[in-house]
Amino acid sequence: MYTAKVERLLLNYKTLEEFKKFKEYGLQELSMLEDLQANIIENDSESPFYGIYFGDKLVARMSLYRFDKKYDKYFEPAQDYLELWKLEVLSPFQRKGFGKALVDFAKSFGLPIKTNPRVKSAEFWTKQGFQSVTYDMERDLGENPLVWYPNGVHEQNR
Repeated sequence: MYTAKVERLLLNYKTLEEFKKFKEYGLQELSMLEDLQANIIENDSESPFYGIYFGDKLVARMSLYRFDKKYDKYFEPAQDYLELWKLEVLSPFQRKGFGKALVDFAKSFGLPIKTNPRVKSAEFWTKQGFQSVTYDMERDLGENPLVWYPNGVHEQNR
C-alpha cells in the first residue's frame, strides 16, 4: 500500500497544468485556476492548494482556507474554521486512500471543517465523520454544507 504524503502545492504553471487533468472542470475549477494564476508571483507564496503525488503525477488535490470566527455561519458557538474545497482524486487512483489522506491532513489542524460535497459524494464524507448542518442558517448561498468537529461532538443550537 502506497503511503500518501500530502504537500502544499507550489504556485506555478506546472501546478496549473496539472489541475487541467482533473475531471471536475467547470466554473469552480476555472475560478480555482484564476486564483492560482493570480497568485503566481513566487513559488514560495502561501498556497491554499494541497495535493498528493504518485511518482511525479498529481493524483489528488484540494484547497483549504482558514476563516476567522467572525465569518462563521456554520458552527455553534462561532469559531475559527477551515473550508475544504474541490477535493478530487483522479479516477485510476480512487478508492486507494488518497481522498481520506487529504481529509485527515485537514483534520490535523484541529479546527472544525466545513465543505460543500459534490453530487454522489455523501457516503465518502459520512465515512470521514462529516454531518449536515443541523441548525437553521441562511441558505442564500445555495449551499448544502457538511461539517466536521475535532471532538466529533457539537452543541446543538438551542
